[in-house]
Amino acid sequence: MLDWKNRISSWRRRTDGASAVGGRPWLRAVAVIIALYLLVTFVLGWYWSREPDRFPVQQHAQEAATAAQRKLALGYTTVETLKMVAGTLLDKPGGYLSNDVAPPGLWLDNMPSWEYGVLVQVRDLSRALRKDFARSQSQSTEDVDLAKAEPHFNFDNRSWAMPSSESEYRAGIRSLDRYLARLGGQDQQRALFYGRADNLRNWLGDVETRLGSLSQRLSASVGRSRLDADINPNQDLLPGQMPEVHERIVKTPWLQIDNVFYEARGQAWALSHILRAIEVDFADVLAKKNATVNVREIIRELEAAQQPVWSPMILNGSGFGILANHSLVIANYISRANAAIIDLRQLMEQG
Repeated sequence: MLDWKNRISSWRRRTDGASAVGGRPWLRAVAVIIALYLLVTFVLGWYWSREPDRFPVQQHAQEAATAAQRKLALGYTTVETLKMVAGTLLDKPGGYLSNDVAPPGLWLDNMPSWEYGVLVQVRDLSRALRKDFARSQSQSTEDVDLAKAEPHFNFDNRSWAMPSSESEYRAGIRSLDRYLARLGGQDQQRALFYGRADNLRNWLGDVETRLGSLSQRLSASVGRSRLDADINPNQDLLPGQMPEVHERIVKTPWLQIDNVFYEARGQAWALSHILRAIEVDFADVLAKKNATVNVREIIRELEAAQQPVWSPMILNGSGFGILANHSLVIANYISRANAAIIDLRQLMEQG
């Protein structure tokens, strides 16, 4: 008799628990929806984090000029390449991610760092176009459309609205397109492009400082000892007196190592395309200076810095340890490219 009572009470407990769960089906639905949302955002985040492929610079410029029924004038390849590089930031899978306020873009940091690296080179070249490439001399008038394009590209890269970064960058691309429409024209408002050695040398100076800074930041992934001289500008040193030198350790924070790495890859991606365009528009200058091989060596090093990363995360091993150090590997390519740029800049200075 007691055994039957125990069985009945046990059966009632099971049925009561099942009815309690069945009475709240919305909990199960919410759990399923959250799981599906996280799965979709994970897949999208992985897809959006893939770096865009390289594109054929000269072929793209030729096709763009033919489609727009324009003349492939001097400078067209460089400006069209700048347009394509800037457009890739906005039209790649996932669009522009640096100013996203919702997942999965909000969770990603590698691709926004890559975008910032590309944006740095876009800003430098747009400034060089306005300041040097489109002007015959320092006292000449700057081009109207290039004067509008540079401020657009220098807009805050994390602005979400009013206005958004994307709208400003697209306005900069439209200004570049108006400049291309006038390039090689026959009317009084035609645009000009001067492919001179001094213009190229000025832009290479900006590239040199960018890559030099990148090399130092990448090398700081394992910590570097730097010496700083403590010099007071108002202090007069006695003859033979040396300023006091301090040693300090500079090391990139652990959570910023991958950001610096992908920023370097973004700059290398953009700069390799721009240099291929420079090789076309400055072909005569490079040939006269015997510098064509130098440009191709720089491009080769920059493209080597864009090799696929097979590791699921950016490793930060010690110099000769078991694990690799991806930052030091790419720093090697960046440093060699920077050394070649220094040589190229010296060639441009020679008569």
